[in-house]
Amino acid sequence: MKYILVTGGVISGIGKGIIASSIGTILKSCGLRVTAIKIDPYINIDAGTFSPYEHGEVFVLNDGGEVDLDLGNYERFLDISLYKDNNITTGKIYQHVINKERHGDYLGKTVQVVPHITDAVQEWVMNQAKVPVDDDRKEPQICVIELGGTIGDIEGMPFVEAFRQFQFKAKRENFCNIHVSLVPQPNATGEQKTKPTQNSVRALRGLGLSPDLIVCRSAKPIEMAVKEKISMFCHVEPEQVIFIHDVSSTYRVPILLEEQGIIKYFKQRLNLPIDDQPSDLLMKWKKMADRYERLLKVCSIALVGKYTKLSDCYASVFKALEHSALAINHKLDLMYIDSTELERSTEAENSVKYHQAWHKLCKADGILVPGGFGIRGTEGKLQAISWARTKKKPFLGVCLGMQLAVVEFARNCLNWKDANSTEFDPDTKNPVVIDMPEHNPGDMGGTMRLGKRRTVFKTQNSVLRKLYGDAMFVEERHRHRYEVNPELTHCFEEKGLKFVGHDTEGNRMEIIELENHPYFVGVQFHPEFSSRPMKPSPAYLGLLLAATGTLNAYLQRGCKLSPR
Repeated sequence: MKYILVTGGVISGIGKGIIASSIGTILKSCGLRVTAIKIDPYINIDAGTFSPYEHGEVFVLNDGGEVDLDLGNYERFLDISLYKDNNITTGKIYQHVINKERHGDYLGKTVQVVPHITDAVQEWVMNQAKVPVDDDRKEPQICVIELGGTIGDIEGMPFVEAFRQFQFKAKRENFCNIHVSLVPQPNATGEQKTKPTQNSVRALRGLGLSPDLIVCRSAKPIEMAVKEKISMFCHVEPEQVIFIHDVSSTYRVPILLEEQGIIKYFKQRLNLPIDDQPSDLLMKWKKMADRYERLLKVCSIALVGKYTKLSDCYASVFKALEHSALAINHKLDLMYIDSTELERSTEAENSVKYHQAWHKLCKADGILVPGGFGIRGTEGKLQAISWARTKKKPFLGVCLGMQLAVVEFARNCLNWKDANSTEFDPDTKNPVVIDMPEHNPGDMGGTMRLGKRRTVFKTQNSVLRKLYGDAMFVEERHRHRYEVNPELTHCFEEKGLKFVGHDTEGNRMEIIELENHPYFVGVQFHPEFSSRPMKPSPAYLGLLLAATGTLNAYLQRGCKLSPR
């Protein structure tokens, strides 16, 4: 097993996840089996209880793990399926060690950070690195490990110490460290500054790790003189300094890394049995990046949510839309609309915001209402759904978006004016969305209906079924506590809102479709989590096709994309 540790310096959020994913993609293109581990130094057991404004979206895995969004990057770039143990947190490690101590496994010894916590980290990494993540179920050959945060953070110290020890246990030819650092360019001088990188590398060396590669992130391409300066003051060869500037799409990052000789370096440094040139996989990425930058036609989608101030809150939704837009040769224009700004209360408080939000919604080619929790902004989402339904705008509702589509239909088509979800009104006389008591025992973390579940189509006359290749069932990832009330579904079906997909027992409503509408689809699951750059999610692809007016032609071709 070869281990590649990716650390970060200067600031967090510098793009370590994309760098780690891109390195994995390059090595996979050389015919190697690659897995990935993300280490988050926070004390939370997992990401499930975070507000999206803390760390971005909560990514859900097949096994129900609620994890950091970087694992979504790994899955999309590498086309693999990871597990909850591929996300290590301080909370998980300490819980594991304390459980062993309570069990008496340490035979009365004083339990300390060194060696017990550091040993637990190393043991976890070695065990998880062997778990197959590809469809062929073979053991990986390379494990890319991303250490969250920045070097010098007090929370990350035990992990840095663990890898300081681990580099000797694994041996030099099996372990290398990539350090990602920022090269800022102040507007006052326009000069690219290397001092932050020098200080960061010095701090890393002081903790016992020496970088094999220094990846420099910058807004603009870095000059050769800067590369030579970093090489001299950071004690590495010039070819060990890699530049990654801001690019139009993340698809370009693996290409930039490959162009700077990273394959040749890894071959020598880790003694890898590979050729100097990548396979067809990286050529596909290059073609995809080139095509992305040449797109002229634009499709606009309005994303109506409550966490619109930070794009990472809907990272997988954005990527799923982007994958679908690219598949049909369109550039995505994603307009984030704060759902509260569509509400009447906003019109009274700030009429400019209200009218701007509605202007965005009205000019969009399609509307998407994603998942979420809590009552804030739900009335605005209901307004957007009503607009999509009555104006025949293509619409996709995901999780809460589907539930609210049912509420909106009940209020405006069945005339149940107080229809609601018991999440928002426990005493409603028409509870069209109800909670699942068996999945809500009181604890907030990990108590939802989580992970990959099967959805069975109950009719052949379904747009989504056709988009999924006329499959009898689909398996997608879930994350919810509430569901449509099965006792009331017949009332909706009589009026044209069809429940075309159920769970395997036929009790839980999974997919809705509205008759006589270009595309009005709601899904209880989260199809964005399984979307891939070269295999877009059918539900999102349907929205983009409908928004560009090409859905019927696509279905008539047997769900085949037109030649590029």
